[in-house]
Amino acid sequence: MKSLNQKIDRFCWSHPRFGIPRLMLFVVGGNVVVWLIAMMDRTGTFLSLLCFDPAGFCHGQVWRLVTFVFVPNSGSLLGLAISLYFYYFIGSSLENAWGVGKFTIYYAAGMVLTCLYSLICYCLGVRVPVMSGYYLNMSLFFAFATLWPDQMVLLFFFIPVKMKWLAWIDAAMFALGMLGDLAAGQVASAFIPLAAVANYLLFCGGWLFDYLRPSRVQGRARQKARTIQFKQAAQKAQAQQKAQGYSRKCAVCGRTDRDYPDLEFRYCSRCAGYHCFCIDHINNHIHFTE
Repeated sequence: MKSLNQKIDRFCWSHPRFGIPRLMLFVVGGNVVVWLIAMMDRTGTFLSLLCFDPAGFCHGQVWRLVTFVFVPNSGSLLGLAISLYFYYFIGSSLENAWGVGKFTIYYAAGMVLTCLYSLICYCLGVRVPVMSGYYLNMSLFFAFATLWPDQMVLLFFFIPVKMKWLAWIDAAMFALGMLGDLAAGQVASAFIPLAAVANYLLFCGGWLFDYLRPSRVQGRARQKARTIQFKQAAQKAQAQQKAQGYSRKCAVCGRTDRDYPDLEFRYCSRCAGYHCFCIDHINNHIHFTE
């Protein structure tokens, strides 16, 4: 997971124009337009043409690969407004933290994985359509809660709750929903949430697993990293840097102070060992644990 994220970071750094700026604005705007049209279509035909139906896709309806994310998951105006505002807030925050390219890859990966799971089930003889982008948008929420677990939000507009607790509640609801589908014999439908949030595990699994480690193990690892490992790693890194003609090199994008003399570099105290990061990645990287 770390190597995958580093490759994505380097790709985005090498292709700064890649991605769709303000992607969530397009998603939210599409949801509003679809909701307005759906209110005038009492038959439900319009929404059925937008959902990802593997049978329709196999018959040439390729637009379903994209349009299912524009199908609103709430029929009421108030529920739609609250959910879309929430999605836009967390999506914009992730885009600002990750950059346009990485956020676009994250969202596109969720779309592809969701549709791919539906297609695999269809090939196995089980039809599992994707009715909306609800689970995909929830993967944004899990990513936000992983990056900013102590961020306070107002539940029901007046109850302050940390994002990490909301994430655990939603994860429990996901699990209960899956168990309910399994109990009803709907095995294929039960795993749609996992397919939709698989992009979260790819991008944020390192942070999640590090957070779930027992506190004692974390304490020993951090203490060891700050003493013996840090000194040994620092001596090794400094010797390597001296031989290659630079003093600092970002562990994510690979930029050095020799090639970019005006770029600011910092060291992460939470990483095990001696690791330097540029100003663009000091707050946006997976922490080294060994």
